[in-house]
Amino acid sequence: MSDALKKRKSKVLRSETGTPEGKCGRGEGDQDMRVYSEEVELDGRDPEEDYQQYKLTCEALAKLMNDIQELKANGAKDGCAEVEEKRMQSCIHFMSLKKLNRLAHMRLKRGRDQTHEGKQRVDVLHLQLQNLLYEVMHLQKEISKCLEFKSKHEEIDLVSVDEFYKEAPPEISRTPLTKDDPHQLTLARLDWELEQRKRLAEQYKESLSSKEKIQKGIEVKKEHLSSLQPGLNAIMQASLPVQEYLSMPFEQTQRQTEIARHLPPSLYVLLVQASAYGQACDKSLSVSISGDVDEAKALSKPPEDSQDDDSCDSDAEEEQEKTKRRRPTTGGQLDDKRREMLKRHPLSLCLDLKCKDGSVLHLFNYYLMNLNIMTVKAKVSTATDLTGAISAGELLNPDTLLNCLYANDQGRETPNPSNRYQFDKVGISSFGDYVAELGHPYLWVQSLGGLQFPSDAPEGLRAGSSLSASHMESTMKLLRGRVQSRLALHKQFSSLEHSIVPVSTECQHLFPAKVLSRLARWTTMSHQEYTNLSFTQHVSEAGLARETDLFFMAVVERGTARLQAAVVLNPRYPEISPLFALSLSWKGECSGRTDDNLRVSVHTHTHSSHTEYEALTQGRISIFCYVL
Repeated sequence: MSDALKKRKSKVLRSETGTPEGKCGRGEGDQDMRVYSEEVELDGRDPEEDYQQYKLTCEALAKLMNDIQELKANGAKDGCAEVEEKRMQSCIHFMSLKKLNRLAHMRLKRGRDQTHEGKQRVDVLHLQLQNLLYEVMHLQKEISKCLEFKSKHEEIDLVSVDEFYKEAPPEISRTPLTKDDPHQLTLARLDWELEQRKRLAEQYKESLSSKEKIQKGIEVKKEHLSSLQPGLNAIMQASLPVQEYLSMPFEQTQRQTEIARHLPPSLYVLLVQASAYGQACDKSLSVSISGDVDEAKALSKPPEDSQDDDSCDSDAEEEQEKTKRRRPTTGGQLDDKRREMLKRHPLSLCLDLKCKDGSVLHLFNYYLMNLNIMTVKAKVSTATDLTGAISAGELLNPDTLLNCLYANDQGRETPNPSNRYQFDKVGISSFGDYVAELGHPYLWVQSLGGLQFPSDAPEGLRAGSSLSASHMESTMKLLRGRVQSRLALHKQFSSLEHSIVPVSTECQHLFPAKVLSRLARWTTMSHQEYTNLSFTQHVSEAGLARETDLFFMAVVERGTARLQAAVVLNPRYPEISPLFALSLSWKGECSGRTDDNLRVSVHTHTHSSHTEYEALTQGRISIFCYVL
């Protein structure tokens, strides 16, 4: 409709009289031209009045249509005057409706144009507002930058004001000018700082020149020393027989010192402290390092960033082969993680503790890198063959030889509390399942290596070398005492198995002149066998027989009388005395709990004409025989 309005001619020519005759009767000069424009007319019309006119026109048009319908219904023909008049009036009303429609569209277009112009004005004002806000924000940022600006001189550590006035010359300090002006004071202090730095720069250059001269002198001396090295090596090789003869192994000591640089900290502490203790207090203690030195060096080296082309090709081939292989199962992955967690350091430390009888206790010390603990394996070398005694086999067993060297230290569990959480991740229930392979993590081993954990840390004791030094002497004495006592027991048990009672001069007065009873049997037994005996139940119930103890059975006979003695030997013997449980078979069964005479013979060590006892071992091991 708007396009039709645009195409419509805005100007029309109308005559004063509506008849064509009047129009034609006038000349061209007498014609009166008037311009008609609906847009001009629209300015003078009221929309409300047009709406009322629209309603009236619609009502009139509807009435005319009804009248025409009634006339036709009454039999009037189409060409009758009354019907034609009604039609003419209807056409006039239609023309009025069209005019009102055009005016409505023109009002709508004008309203849209006005709205668009208003939006444009609002957009222009909004854009101007945004520009002003952006300028305000920019100015605020610039103000903040200016307020937060820090000059480089604030980072310079200038001398204090008092020191400046005291040391600076008058031409720089300018006291009358800088006293009351902080800005001039700062500039003067910066000038003084510049002068000092120039002077220090000159001194630095002089120091560099002197350093270069000294370095040149050092290089000359190094070349001279390098020329002496072949001669010194020849002298050292020629002096090896002399070193061996004088027991002064300088070459071996130097080589061991080079290897010691690759030891982990705990083994290095043990090496230093054991060597120092051996040189100062115990000449029979020797220390040596064993293991793969190249692998230890590789652990301390950082990984290389680049590789050769050949190695890259080989790695690519290996990777391709791995992709063809079967994917590892969860169990295999856990086994790999366990092996990685329980991995030992390539180097180990061996302590050789020699005794007076020629026997040697070898202690192989290891360090578990991921668990941060130390373990030890023991081995005893003797000058004579000790394989004859069957009952003494457990005395020198490497797995139990060092048990309970200190109270309740069995070496079955790790002393590091954090290892428990590491074991849970890889499915390790107990470290005791791996001691046969890795060694025993005794508490005293951790102390010798300078390792200190919350569970075994005594108060007021420092870790590291001080901790190792404080335990070294007492531990070495306990180790030597343990080996000597076990070797002595081994000899005694070997004699007892052959029914020979070894009697020392210290125990000779305890025996009567004539011994009527005899030792029929001496054997070893297990903890389960000991607890199954009827006359040892009270010992087991009291908790005096533990699985870590050693158990033996002695049988003494005299005629028809038979005495059984079950012996409990604590690993800390002779510090802790052995425990005896006796059972006498003679005219019935009786034991130390049911017979007073038998109990007195055990506990009081007294004898009468009806009692005698035999000392089966030197020191504290004795079997008391009740004789009728």
